[in-house]
Amino acid sequence: MTKHKKQLLISAIIILAVLVIDQAIKIAVKTSMYAGERVEICSWFKLLFIENNGMAFGWELGGKYFLTSFRIIAVTIIGWFIVRTVRKGAPTGFIVCLSLVLAGAAGNIIDCLFYGVVFNAPAPPDVAQFVSPGEGYSSIMLGRVVDMFYFPLAEWEMPDWGWVNSLPLVPQAGEHCVFFSAIFNFADAVISCSIVALFICYHKRLSLSLASKAEDKESTEKADDDKISTTLDDEEKSANSDEENTQVE
Repeated sequence: MTKHKKQLLISAIIILAVLVIDQAIKIAVKTSMYAGERVEICSWFKLLFIENNGMAFGWELGGKYFLTSFRIIAVTIIGWFIVRTVRKGAPTGFIVCLSLVLAGAAGNIIDCLFYGVVFNAPAPPDVAQFVSPGEGYSSIMLGRVVDMFYFPLAEWEMPDWGWVNSLPLVPQAGEHCVFFSAIFNFADAVISCSIVALFICYHKRLSLSLASKAEDKESTEKADDDKISTTLDDEEKSANSDEENTQVE
């Protein structure tokens, strides 16, 4: 087996493994916990079941159809980039990081595409169950992403610091504050960790890849310009030849 085929196989295995783990966790949480339920593992780690319409860590961007379509387009581009990068002989570690990004994004796409179709949404304390297509809480592409990991590393009550509390982004006196209040899922964690690894370990490779893409685009545009120029020259020569033949006659 060639190196390129090995890298593509590794990429496929990573993507499949992440998808299986991510969906197993989400389905287990969704079918055993009700919305808003909290399970304390320790003081700084809790399972808190929520659902959101947004991106990683609950961030929202545009409407639901736009967001799901954006995710699908992004995954398609990343997949194309992985194949292209493998053919150019990129390091295996670089391919692994890209595959993790794709797998994490694909994991959340599955929620958006199908969860609204195959799950119901009962009121707490009832938990969700699988239902027949058409009996779910929403339609295809409108499902909600399942989040559950919550790491409140530190919590405190904001002291009264006078005028400082009136500054933008500064909590009001007595307000309950939580350091790292984001609630996320396995796919979000995979995306975040792989992106950090890419920028730390492969920032030069990313720059070279982007520069290569720009050069390829410039070469293509130049080739198109040369082709157009050649065509115009041929047409001009043909017209001159016809004119000379007419004059001779």
